[in-house]
Amino acid sequence: MHLAILWHFHQPIYRNPENGKYLLPWVNYHSVKNYFQMACLIEELRFPCTFNFVPCLLEQIEDYVRGRASDPYQEALEANGEKLKPSQIELLHELIPDETNIQKLQLQAFLSFFSPTLKVKEDKNYLLGLQKEILKDLIPHYKRLWKNGLVELTTSPYYHPLLPLIFDLQSAGEARSAFLLFRHPEDGELQIEKGREYFKEIFGDYPCGLWPPEGGISQEVAHSISKKGFSFAVTDENILWKSLKEPRNLKNIFEPYFCGDLAVFFRDRELSDLLSFEYQKWEEKEAVADFLMRLEERKKICEDNSICVIALDGENPWAHYRQNGVPFLKEFITSLQKKEGIQPLTFKDYLHRFKPKKEITLVAGTWLGDFSKWVGIPAKNEAWEALSKARQECGQREEILIAEGSDWFWWYGEEGKEKFNFLFKGYIKKAYQLSGRKF
Repeated sequence: MHLAILWHFHQPIYRNPENGKYLLPWVNYHSVKNYFQMACLIEELRFPCTFNFVPCLLEQIEDYVRGRASDPYQEALEANGEKLKPSQIELLHELIPDETNIQKLQLQAFLSFFSPTLKVKEDKNYLLGLQKEILKDLIPHYKRLWKNGLVELTTSPYYHPLLPLIFDLQSAGEARSAFLLFRHPEDGELQIEKGREYFKEIFGDYPCGLWPPEGGISQEVAHSISKKGFSFAVTDENILWKSLKEPRNLKNIFEPYFCGDLAVFFRDRELSDLLSFEYQKWEEKEAVADFLMRLEERKKICEDNSICVIALDGENPWAHYRQNGVPFLKEFITSLQKKEGIQPLTFKDYLHRFKPKKEITLVAGTWLGDFSKWVGIPAKNEAWEALSKARQECGQREEILIAEGSDWFWWYGEEGKEKFNFLFKGYIKKAYQLSGRKF
């Protein structure tokens, strides 16, 4: 059995459209801690896998590298520790909730930005210099790994839109999208094309593969992905089960399918979710042993040229693992390398050796199966109504494309996510301003 693992790296646009200042620190934080850590571990252990970079994340990393990004958390880290404002102390407490000593709070918050793979000095000036070094070399590091053939890099549409809903909101089904009108396949196609071109600008070559945001895909979307130059896409097994006109058979997810000219891979939901949400609660060796046991069960029902696809968030899970996931990832990777009958590889390498044998007509869906997290309740429908009205009145502006991102709808109206709501509304408002229309 072949094994392909995709780590998905994504952050939405955190830049305030009014002043260009970043509201949240997560591009900065994950770049210095998790994206750096993953590159180092994969290089150290020589493990072939795939990293999916969303273009708007790459854009924001470039902002930090070039000194164009400023966020209040970073300003609080750099400020004179004896003159911190109450608002800055509050921000640092979001990173380190339990520290009451203000001097220690600032240093501990800064230390939280760095992976346990590094042995760092507890000195603010040293940490600031190290942070800048990591950011500066982050994208070149991944580019080297890609050019040396150790990893594959893939991408997503530019601002991470949930494509089936951008192509046609009715894809969500009548029960969820009744009375809501939004059909702009031209926006979806632009986001795909814009993302592919920016990826080439950053990494020097075009990607072969695409992870559609939220695993969202449909027959219409797959056709456009192929038309824009991609040879394969990766999505969730939920869509396979919805699309196949036959009883569910686990064996069916261990091969790609052709949707027109596009090869489509379907991830193993159970194995991916165990890595994302469950194994953080386990001792590392026991967790890895459980994973290998489940993989062996799958191998027994498959042909030799089958492929098991694991795809998951590559940044957020590690905060819930011991030492940011480093002991687990080392145990996981080294055990997979020793496992007989399992061959880790990239999607491109697999397709070079094996072509899909079956055709499929895709039913619209996401990694959740349906679209219930993004549309169908009053608050989220309110957001779609605002976007639809703005798109109609302001046209295909950059601010509209940003507002099409899936994250705004995922969090819209939920407690504690007011900054996401602010950013979504801010880009809608900016579109009106730049169009010379009243908001």
